[in-house]
Amino acid sequence: MKLWRATSDQTAIGHLPSPLIATLENLESESIVLTLDEGIVYTSQGIDAIGLVKENRINSEELMALIRVVRRTNEKQIGTIEIPRGPIGEGKRELRVTVAPITESDWVLVLVRDESEIERVAQVRRDFVANVSHELKTPIGALSLLSEAILGAKNDPQAVTQFASRMQSEAHRLTDLVQEIIDLSKVQDSDPLQEAEEVRINDVIEEAMNQCRTLADSRKIWVNAFDIHDVLVLGDREQLVMAIHNIIENAINYSPENTKVAITTKITGDIVEISVADQGIGIADSELERIFERFYRVDPARSRQTGGTGLGLSIVKHVITKHGGEIKVWSAPNVGSTFVMKLPIFKRERN
Repeated sequence: MKLWRATSDQTAIGHLPSPLIATLENLESESIVLTLDEGIVYTSQGIDAIGLVKENRINSEELMALIRVVRRTNEKQIGTIEIPRGPIGEGKRELRVTVAPITESDWVLVLVRDESEIERVAQVRRDFVANVSHELKTPIGALSLLSEAILGAKNDPQAVTQFASRMQSEAHRLTDLVQEIIDLSKVQDSDPLQEAEEVRINDVIEEAMNQCRTLADSRKIWVNAFDIHDVLVLGDREQLVMAIHNIIENAINYSPENTKVAITTKITGDIVEISVADQGIGIADSELERIFERFYRVDPARSRQTGGTGLGLSIVKHVITKHGGEIKVWSAPNVGSTFVMKLPIFKRERN
């Protein structure tokens, strides 16, 4: 809970009844209490994460319009409003809001419930199941054919060894695919801003790099970080590590030996930019629009060689968008690629 100092109603501070505070703290919805001059007296803990309040004022014209209707009519209003997930990017949050006068006072109560995911989850799941069913057929079919080949070559040890090795490779590919399907499903079905935590970007980058060390060493790729800023973002630490790990891993897999991958950060206003640059094979302009699609592979042969599933960049896009950010890519064939993930910096509101 936070108590805010209203600009022209100093007597309101400390006068919110304790039973009302206790009730608001136990609601599933987030809440705001405003004074007659629209100054904020109270906000629940999750309001900062939603982004409805900025500099102790309501940061939504749609919501303010509902509040003023309640002021004028003294009657409860219920509606749905949309707000950006962050100051950049295409992500939106759909909020169900209830605005009501508080009896025998000049205060107005706002209850907020985030329903962004409820509206689209059914369609997402249908599309996802269709894509997954198609992708799983290839490795499962390969395993079936290889098992038949082993049975037919049981008297030829060399052939059995060869087929068994290919089966092992397909099994690894299937395991990776299933894990990425699970990861993408979790990302699609969750909202990292609903139960957000403060996350240090330098810690996230360090953990993602450490996860890629073994792969980088095996492929003789140098992975280094430069000018990493210690800033906070709001969201899900595990998802952010996963996103940056996927970008670094992608850079390693599509780079020739004895090249470098560089991770840097840059602060632009209230935005932190995380860049991952490689000296790899690059991406043609015609492919750039599609690289974040589920199961899309720029180079299918290379993906089979590296074990790529076609889901890594889709996961990254979902994670960054749901954190109120955006991802951009610059690339040129035989020159390399640079992926830039932009996230809003979290700054605590001052009491």
